[in-house]
Amino acid sequence: MTPRGFGIVGTGIIAAMHADAIATLPGARLVAVTDVDADAAAVFAASRGGTAERDLDALLARGDVDVVCVCVPSGLHAEVGMQAVKAGKHLAVEKPVDVTLEAADRLIGAARMAGVALTVISQHRFDPGLIEAKRLIDEGALGRLVLGEARTKWYRGQSYYDSAGWRGTWAMDGGSLLNQGVHYVDLLRWLMGPVAEVTAVCTTQAHQIEVEDTSLAIVRFTSGAVGTIVSSTAVFPGFPQRLEITGTGGTVIIEDGRLVSRVFGDGAQAADGGPQPTDGGPQPETGPGAAADPAALDVSGHAAQLADLLAAIDEGRPPAVDGEAGRAALEIVCAVYESSRSGRTVRLRS
Repeated sequence: MTPRGFGIVGTGIIAAMHADAIATLPGARLVAVTDVDADAAAVFAASRGGTAERDLDALLARGDVDVVCVCVPSGLHAEVGMQAVKAGKHLAVEKPVDVTLEAADRLIGAARMAGVALTVISQHRFDPGLIEAKRLIDEGALGRLVLGEARTKWYRGQSYYDSAGWRGTWAMDGGSLLNQGVHYVDLLRWLMGPVAEVTAVCTTQAHQIEVEDTSLAIVRFTSGAVGTIVSSTAVFPGFPQRLEITGTGGTVIIEDGRLVSRVFGDGAQAADGGPQPTDGGPQPETGPGAAADPAALDVSGHAAQLADLLAAIDEGRPPAVDGEAGRAALEIVCAVYESSRSGRTVRLRS
């Protein structure tokens, strides 16, 4: 079977992760890249493979491009995605799906009408620790869920935001929650279920940017469970992302995709047994990793998600993380921002 051809739009930091992921998949090959900076695209193609196309239209005109990875600034995700959809290309859109629900809805609707597959990157759903936690919850090992906590305490210096004019802007980026914390917002909803309402405070503590670098939210889920979301890029030197999910029968704790503790009230594991790593899961990193360096990501999650996208195309099913999943995470973030601006609790519509 001929490998499916991938095109990458935007050759910044995250594009390298997509290229490396594509290179690991036997059913995929990178055939073309493009960027508004032609020199950057040429350098990227020389190091990663594929042809540097002069513009998006040229890349989309290629018959050997089956899937487009959208790696441009967040506020352009839907715009670029819509053009790819019109060309009949399947899509892997970096998180978030876009910065507004209106843009997200346009893209999701267009992909549905065109019959093309759309996945929004949430690669941590494919981490072994998250898969095991999801299994435990679905099988009822934790009992009725009562509390879920998502925490992203990362560090980005001012130089990170100064490195590109779109960073730290409402129109193109969003703040720490939409850029860095959105992964664990998605994971919290995936494990705990839909969110009914949020009450939040967002603030800019340590950077000269127009968006927040620190946000805190109290969450009420439709199930009746409650939770918290904390996200910041002002916490030096940066710490592992963390999820804690508690039910009437136990608790699981995940750090950077690794299930570090699972404690059950029925004696399956001692209540004071400390960390209980999942066999076969990834080992802890020997430094702050992505918590301090946006390029320090493990390629395996992206590879697994792109492999799922290819399988979904072949099997005629939605990807595991489809456009609606990306929209659900965005809706929570937008509600957090609205609550902070208004000083009121915000109810979600879906």
